[in-house]
Amino acid sequence: MSAAEQARTRTDAQTQTQTQTDARAQKGTDAQTQTRTETHPRTHTAAGRRGVVIGPVGLAWRPRVFWYTVAALGAVGVLVVLGVAIGSTWIAPVTVIRSLFGLESGPDAFIVSTLRLPRVLTGALVGLTLGVAGALTQTFTRNPLGTPDIIGVTSGASVGAVAAIVLGGGSYSVSAVVLGGGIPVAATIGALLAAAAVYGFGWRGGVQSYRLILVGIGVGATLDAVTSYLLVRAKITAAAAASQWLVGSLSSTSWSSVWPLLIVAAVAVPLALATSAALGIGQLGDEVATGVGLAVQRHRLVVIALAVVLTAAAVAAAGPVGFVAFVVPQVGLRLAGTNRPPLLLAGALGAALVLAADLLARSAFPWQVPVGIITTVIGAPYLVWLLIRHRKEMSR
Repeated sequence: MSAAEQARTRTDAQTQTQTQTDARAQKGTDAQTQTRTETHPRTHTAAGRRGVVIGPVGLAWRPRVFWYTVAALGAVGVLVVLGVAIGSTWIAPVTVIRSLFGLESGPDAFIVSTLRLPRVLTGALVGLTLGVAGALTQTFTRNPLGTPDIIGVTSGASVGAVAAIVLGGGSYSVSAVVLGGGIPVAATIGALLAAAAVYGFGWRGGVQSYRLILVGIGVGATLDAVTSYLLVRAKITAAAAASQWLVGSLSSTSWSSVWPLLIVAAVAVPLALATSAALGIGQLGDEVATGVGLAVQRHRLVVIALAVVLTAAAVAAAGPVGFVAFVVPQVGLRLAGTNRPPLLLAGALGAALVLAADLLARSAFPWQVPVGIITTVIGAPYLVWLLIRHRKEMSR
């Protein structure tokens, strides 16, 4: 072997050794980077969106959604204080706050804790549960008309509750939750049966949103007819009680109305928030969602079950308060500027809407107007506007 060949051989060997050394060094650097990534949370920017990743869990940071949610929760707090303060006897907001923290005693504290606070809390929880339920159904159907009111869930809960009122002789108290079942159980059963009927009749190798809405409208109309039949066949006292309840009213609420609703909200709302990531994937379409590993039909069943439970709890406590589940998710969608209604923001806006409507119903008229009438007056024009807008978009 000549000297030139020996030199080339040594050069090739050195180059190969250096390449292997660089590869091992790069592998070690990648391993250290991966270890740091798995051990410590990191903030990153992808497609203009900041987020925090901790292992397999990723949380998107949306400042606009966050601040609107904070503002809505602040409005709820103000409305709670005003709702307790305003009544036949004015109570100073400072006294209300002191009473809420147990720092006040006497007649004012009794009025706050026993007479007014249950009504205000029930209104806030009804708005919260209906807002979240509406956001769930509108998201998974990908249609603003896909609300519990439209797809028959509210009608099913109303049939169950009215049947309990009529068969119970006109008593619409929810105090018999444990012993006799009462309205909450009856409303939940009615809502579940209605949802099962809509889902079953709408199934054709899967469930499409337009088919679900059309079937829901038909099932809801049938259930409304059943409700009317029950009212016609009921005694006068029972029919009067059921008619008042069907409008959507907070006038007869008490602490026995608050606790079942609070328990349902404490369990179902966090579960609904846990489905947020799957709801976002579902917005990409069934084929894409299935391709990335989402069990679409099972996910829809979970979402429907959560929406049914939340709606039934709200209807059992205050009756079918109309248009809350329809309006607030769309308002939240437009405020947040996202591609789907934010669940927590929709719930906060729902609580604010019901509290404001109840405050208006109690203070703006010489007599108490049911809160459901106020929310219907607000929501019905919005529905008409949305239908006109949708028609214009379809005609383009």
